[in-house]
Amino acid sequence: MKFKRQLRYYYLRFIRLRGNPHELALGMTFGIFTGMMPILPFQMALSVGLAMLFKGSKITAALGTWISNPLNWYFLYYYNYKLGAFILGIKGHSAMFSSIMTAVRLGEDSMVIVEKILAAGSLTVASFLVGGLVMGTVTSIPSYFIFLHIFRRIKVWRESKRGHKNWSVTDR
Repeated sequence: MKFKRQLRYYYLRFIRLRGNPHELALGMTFGIFTGMMPILPFQMALSVGLAMLFKGSKITAALGTWISNPLNWYFLYYYNYKLGAFILGIKGHSAMFSSIMTAVRLGEDSMVIVEKILAAGSLTVASFLVGGLVMGTVTSIPSYFIFLHIFRRIKVWRESKRGHKNWSVTDR
């Protein structure tokens, strides 16, 4: 029961977000883009910074980063590296990559994971970042249009409710 109530609370908070649909969708796009990047402790700060720079919603930018969460960090980091290594032409993976993935799987502190990635060397760092950039771009572009549609529908729904309330009050 408590989970259901909490889910409803967050749903209501989401549909009550204020702002124009473009700004809200743009913020969500930046959040999703940075959420795909292997920069775990810095995702939210980067997404909010991008939202400020490009006049998107800072709140939805922060929300969008939750596309990466403890349930999928392992897969995001794994595919970021694999995709980046493929693009850069790096064959196989090192013992350092295995060590990084073990740290992610075990839920180690994000700064420990960042330190391990940085200690693995420039090719490993480049693989993670290139893979993250590609995955972030591929997921964030369609997400803008999806969330633009969602936020427009919410705006229309909210305005229709407001118009209906005004109509019923004056009708009495």
